[in-house]
Amino acid sequence: MADELEVKQLDQVVVRFSGDSGDGMQLAGNIFSTISATVGNGISTFPDYPADIRAPQGSLTGVSGFQVHIGQGRVYTPGDRCDVLVAMNAAALKTQYKYAKPQATIIIDTDSFGPADLKKAEITSDDYLKELGIDPDCVVACPITKMVKSCLADSGMDNKAVLKCRNMFALGIVCWLFNRDLSLVENFLREKFARKPEVAENNIKVVNAGYDYGHNVHASVPATYRIDSKVKQPGRYMDITGNKATAYGLIAAAEKAGLKLYLGSYPITPATDILHELSKHKSCNVITVQAEDEISACASAVGAAFAGALAATSTSGPGLCLKSEAINLAVIDELPLVVIDVQRGGPSTGLPTKSEQTDLLQALYGRNGESPMPVIAATSPTDCFDAAFMAAKIALEHLTPVTLLTDAFIANGSAAWRLPNIDELPEIHPHYATHEQKYKYTPYARDPETQARYWAVPGQEGYEHILGGLEKDGETGAISTEPENHDKMDHLRYEKVAKIKVPDVEVQGDADDAELLIVGFGSTYGHLFTAMEALRAKGHKVALAQLKYINPLPKNVASVLTSYPKVVVAEQNLGQLAALLRIRINNFAPYQYNQVKGQPFVVRELVAQFENIIMTDDNRSAKKTYRDNIV
Repeated sequence: MADELEVKQLDQVVVRFSGDSGDGMQLAGNIFSTISATVGNGISTFPDYPADIRAPQGSLTGVSGFQVHIGQGRVYTPGDRCDVLVAMNAAALKTQYKYAKPQATIIIDTDSFGPADLKKAEITSDDYLKELGIDPDCVVACPITKMVKSCLADSGMDNKAVLKCRNMFALGIVCWLFNRDLSLVENFLREKFARKPEVAENNIKVVNAGYDYGHNVHASVPATYRIDSKVKQPGRYMDITGNKATAYGLIAAAEKAGLKLYLGSYPITPATDILHELSKHKSCNVITVQAEDEISACASAVGAAFAGALAATSTSGPGLCLKSEAINLAVIDELPLVVIDVQRGGPSTGLPTKSEQTDLLQALYGRNGESPMPVIAATSPTDCFDAAFMAAKIALEHLTPVTLLTDAFIANGSAAWRLPNIDELPEIHPHYATHEQKYKYTPYARDPETQARYWAVPGQEGYEHILGGLEKDGETGAISTEPENHDKMDHLRYEKVAKIKVPDVEVQGDADDAELLIVGFGSTYGHLFTAMEALRAKGHKVALAQLKYINPLPKNVASVLTSYPKVVVAEQNLGQLAALLRIRINNFAPYQYNQVKGQPFVVRELVAQFENIIMTDDNRSAKKTYRDNIV
């Protein structure tokens, strides 16, 4: 009888699934992350897939990966390197091994390491483990393909369909390794393939076979692992991606405002899932239109805003370029429109499946004329819900288009999300024209406190008006080319955005006595927070200020950034936020940490760079005052 296998308790672990684009690594990773969230673990995921529609099978460029970090409590990043790597073929092992820790457990399908597979992966030796510098003792070598074919020999499935189940065998091994309850996997598969029950049952059979294989050959693995969950706030939780959370945030905002939600969109990676998700919710008064191009998608949303709906349009950087003229129509007409930009690698087509923060200045200034717009940057997959909700609230209450910046990392990544009680969400009060304005309504009459104009929905007697792309007289709404009027209207549009009240930026960590303040925006929050905590654990005094509201900036930004001897601005571009802050704060000369690799930050690299800044003698901090008059 075999010895009883040791079960080790862990605080956290990182697992990376990798294989060809058609090997189902995204599905296997999603299932593992979902069942981990179901049992109460904190999760953070990172889907990493190629831009090729279908790269040649077994090629180095066609490898698709999915990394998930699970922990007892909240997890902030998908992890730098993995503890377990699943490599379904030689190309996956060669390209993904660099993401594994030195003693990581590596699970491979030995049936995909034949001479032809090694040649495609540009591996020259039959001893591929030695060539790649991998310790054979860390490898669980399994003939996955042969075992799946054997498992499904009596299923009646053709060979192509059988091979599609290989991912489930690998998932079964991982579930055994981490003591996961297979009933959760079975429920997931039966729900996913509800219309194809035979497919569900065959996949379940393979998952169980993989689990049994792990149990039967456990001599090759020293231990299995268990990650318990800490007590969370009571409520219903789900594993949610940033794109889905964005869609839900818009639906919730429309519900709170008592409006229909309209999305005009054109498919573009990595924003398309927002359109897909919203199209499922017609019962929630959601209207979706897949337009023929980006321009018409945005223009239709502008029309929906004029007609009285909560209007939105979703895109990525290239689409934002095309939408700019229609967005500016919403600026001059002062209509409530949420513009969602899921940032990706650029310029041009660039890296369509990779993530960057390179659209910040485009979102702020990428339109002709003086065209101020609020800009919000979501900080995590779950924060996409709150950011979308607040973007809609600002748009409706201040009659302005608003840009919501997410990016491929948080849009496709997922985390455990507690479903909110809609009654606990902030109220949304669209800035409608008043009863007293009936028969006296002019389109640019303004609230004296906020400078927001009043919204009159077409078709209401006594509120007839005309809007358009030509400048209008601020008093009558008639077309005007008068110099003084244009100057006045530019100032009014700017002042309206500047007066929007946003929360103060919060300083985390050693807020009172930090020797270094880290400044970032949007999706880098998890990595910067983790780096800050690592530096504090080493005895350094470090704080973090992560910006979510970019325009207008929080009122306390200048006082915060001038309070520390050293400041470093870290962003996934070549310094766009740092440039904006230098515009807004006199003599502000921060250190900068910039990467544009299409990949998330690596925490250990952040720690090393920030520690170098701490140890240098040069002090770089903001010395002067906030300049309120610059857009």
